[in-house]
Amino acid sequence: MTEGALTLRRSSNSTALAVVVLMHGAAITALALSKMEVIRDPLGVLKVIPIAPDKPPPPPVDEIKPQPRTQIERVTVTPPKVPTVEKPVYVQVDPVPLPPLPIYTAGPVSMDPPQQLPPTPPAAIKVQPARAKANLASYVSNDDYPASAQRDGQQGTTRFKLGVDPNGRVSNCTITQSSGSAALDAATCRLMKQRARFNPAHDDLGRAIPDQVTNAIRWVLPEA
Repeated sequence: MTEGALTLRRSSNSTALAVVVLMHGAAITALALSKMEVIRDPLGVLKVIPIAPDKPPPPPVDEIKPQPRTQIERVTVTPPKVPTVEKPVYVQVDPVPLPPLPIYTAGPVSMDPPQQLPPTPPAAIKVQPARAKANLASYVSNDDYPASAQRDGQQGTTRFKLGVDPNGRVSNCTITQSSGSAALDAATCRLMKQRARFNPAHDDLGRAIPDQVTNAIRWVLPEA
């Protein structure tokens, strides 16, 4: 079968279907018109009567029950009894005489003299402790050179230790190293005891205390 034949058959089928639909439509229309003629009102004009709508039912009313009456009991209050206060009775009493007071005679009064307290010592002031001091070289000169040592040509250094009392005077002399000459050593201690004067040593309270000092004298023959 060719494409042209298929198209022709489809057209003929569509045409036949359209004819059938039109025939059914005409039949339905004729039937409707015939029924309209039969149902026509023979009485004439139709009257419309309005009908009032139904009223809504009234709301329910709650039944109010009467409350029972409260019975009030009356209580009789008896007032308290007030005690009767009797008036005080005043009795006059004669005053009782008091015994006479003793009379004291003041005698001589002796008073001890005030006790005198010892004076309070002043507070101690602490100071820096110090050693005994002196310029020992100023106490020896060439004139002090022993004559015997000069004749023998003796010279040297004498080392010594001095004990200094709280007054600053030399209390003792000890030779710690000899010069090699007994005359020079003896002259050294003799001159220190006779001439040397020290500023005495003192402690931290400023009190003078004994001390020891070490030193030396170099004996050199004077030039002629």
